[in-house]
Amino acid sequence: MKETNYIDYLDSVQQFSLMHEEPLWMMEFRKSALTKINSLELPSFERVKYQRWPLLQIPDLFSYEEGIMLAEDFLTGDSDAPRVIQVGNQTVMEQLPMKYIEQGVIFTDIFTALQEHSELMEKVYMKLAVEHDEDKLTAFHAAFMTSGLFLYVPKNVVIDEPLEALFVQNSQVQNSWIKHVLIFADTNSEFTYVEKYETIGTEKNAANIIVEVIANPGAKVKFSAVDQIGETTTTYINRRGHALKDATIEWAIGVMNAGNVIADFDTDLIGEGAHSEVKVVAISMGKQIQGIDTRVTNYGRNTIGHILQHGVILEKSTLTFNGIGHIIKGAKGADAQQESRILMLSEHARGDANPILLIDENDVTAGHAASVGRVDPENLYYLMSRGIPKQEAERLVIRGFLGSVIAAIPLKVMRDGLVDTIERKLSQ
Repeated sequence: MKETNYIDYLDSVQQFSLMHEEPLWMMEFRKSALTKINSLELPSFERVKYQRWPLLQIPDLFSYEEGIMLAEDFLTGDSDAPRVIQVGNQTVMEQLPMKYIEQGVIFTDIFTALQEHSELMEKVYMKLAVEHDEDKLTAFHAAFMTSGLFLYVPKNVVIDEPLEALFVQNSQVQNSWIKHVLIFADTNSEFTYVEKYETIGTEKNAANIIVEVIANPGAKVKFSAVDQIGETTTTYINRRGHALKDATIEWAIGVMNAGNVIADFDTDLIGEGAHSEVKVVAISMGKQIQGIDTRVTNYGRNTIGHILQHGVILEKSTLTFNGIGHIIKGAKGADAQQESRILMLSEHARGDANPILLIDENDVTAGHAASVGRVDPENLYYLMSRGIPKQEAERLVIRGFLGSVIAAIPLKVMRDGLVDTIERKLSQ
């Protein structure tokens, strides 16, 4: 198949940028990325053959989404919470309490941020956590990004309640979904951010999602996500953290998509004393393929990076966990630990748990554990001996197996939703 010449879309990308009143630097950034797509390679995901997946479908940059749903169709929990809801490429709700606005917090769609906070955006947008020319998928994203969110929390600001984002893919129409989330935690700020992805409609589409979390010195970010993108969508999702001195980024991610997915969850511990905990749960079913790379790279001294991944596979599906802990030369006192475990509930399913440790420094601590197996019969026997039916006993064992990530999600309504999703998948 002949490769697309992306340069042919230069005028369209420029017109899209003008239509959204983007600053000149952003237009030039898009054009630069566009010129590089053809020369770059696809990223490598160990043991996942995805190269023929339809991930590079060019979006209709000028489509109009009719009959878009209202925010009220998706509201749950506290109606006054700081929240952004986007359906397709449109923002249908933004609300941020005045007390946070007065403190300088920014929580808005990405085009408003580009217009009103251009200098701040330019400092961090695809500069630190993800660079636009890393590979073909990041360059494609940089050129064709069609919606997104910007969250900025200023120095020394502490937010006690979670900031919520709901992103609904509109697959009632055929159009690629290319979304960018940029979170910038300034020095000594502290907050929790929660996001959820879901799909309406059944048209075949591609999704390309990049999330960047920049944590300045002393910042503390708790990031939770539940991904429930639909069966007819082929998805690339890249979540990347960049932590400076004594900063902390905690990730709790539920990968509950129904279609084929490659996911890249990475954190770079740049400054001394930076810390990241990454917790991931995933369920694969049907003939679905999900490949998840989770990497923590220790650059700074005395940095701590821990990875915990638990997954369940059913029917004829495939789930691959690649856990990568990398301690760079000079990162003395670093700690890199990882655990990847997969439960198989079908003899036709395929699971891979691949631990990778790359150690370039002495005076460090590192370790890994990995397993692929079936439900422990002793656990089942214990529950069944107390009158619990086998199917319900299996559910309880699996809930316990996935519970460490579920418990880390701070928003009860989202936590309950994740449990409901797990129960629904296991009962199909």
